[in-house]
Amino acid sequence: MTGRRRSYYLLIISVLCWALSGSVAQSQTHPGISDTIVVPAIIYKGDTLSYREMQEVYIYLELSAAGRRAHREWTRLRNAVYVTYPYAKKAGAVFNDINAHLVNIPNKEKRKAYVKSREKDLRNEFTQPLTNLSVYQGKVLMKLIARETGNTCYEIIHDYKGSFSAGFWQSVAWIFGSSLKQTYNARADDAQIEDIVIEVRRMYGLY
Repeated sequence: MTGRRRSYYLLIISVLCWALSGSVAQSQTHPGISDTIVVPAIIYKGDTLSYREMQEVYIYLELSAAGRRAHREWTRLRNAVYVTYPYAKKAGAVFNDINAHLVNIPNKEKRKAYVKSREKDLRNEFTQPLTNLSVYQGKVLMKLIARETGNTCYEIIHDYKGSFSAGFWQSVAWIFGSSLKQTYNARADDAQIEDIVIEVRRMYGLY
């Protein structure tokens, strides 16, 4: 083989090696159909299966008329609880504190004087904010006060102000479509309110 022909063959071999090295590098970055591709896998009932996590898909259904009405009512209740629960929490703390002090005051006149002094504090703190509540929010507030104290608003007024005063305020509440005798049942009629109260307490760290 002459030197010229040998050089020609070496050139061809060099070109082939360069081409092969390029194809190998390309196959490493872009696997071919015959190459092994590593994919995530799970074991399901003894078999190893490849899997892929798909993105979340949100499906929204159009609410019926009844569903829209229920949602509006729930939203209204939730807003009312968020507005009134802080007042109920404070009022409950005050009423419970009054009861704790009255246990140690056997004298009737002193009891009346003590209640009157605390009533003044309550009026100063709550009169202005509570006048801005709607009738509906007032109903929810009375429910929540019953929750916090274990007594209806009627019972609280009766204990502190007497049966005549309690009856009078009950009549006023009735005129506005409410009742001071509203009780609280977290497992039945007031389950929705209780769920919202738990939500509020978690939000503000009240456990």
